[in-house]
Amino acid sequence: MSKRNESSDNFETVEPIGKRVVIRKDEDKKETKGGIQLPDNIEIPTITGRIVSVSAEVEICADWPLQQYDKVLFNPKGAIPVDFEGNNRLFVVDIENVVAVFRKA
Repeated sequence: MSKRNESSDNFETVEPIGKRVVIRKDEDKKETKGGIQLPDNIEIPTITGRIVSVSAEVEICADWPLQQYDKVLFNPKGAIPVDFEGNNRLFVVDIENVVAVFRKA
């Protein structure tokens, strides 16, 4: 019986495959735009985040103008959470679920 190498479980990166990106979801808001503080058990859900990794297929295709560090709006319904960090804010998202990219004018 061989002893399992525990250091092999310490992953450093997540690389999406196919037509997918990895997004770090923005923090949920604890305050409304008007400045009203929300109780701890109520948060305004966010569906924005930053792309941390782009698959090779998405990177080479001109149809999807997405790059690492782009701020995006995404549909969280099909997002797959990645249990990679303690705060669980990383998600693998199909490219079809990225609905907008925020750009400076």
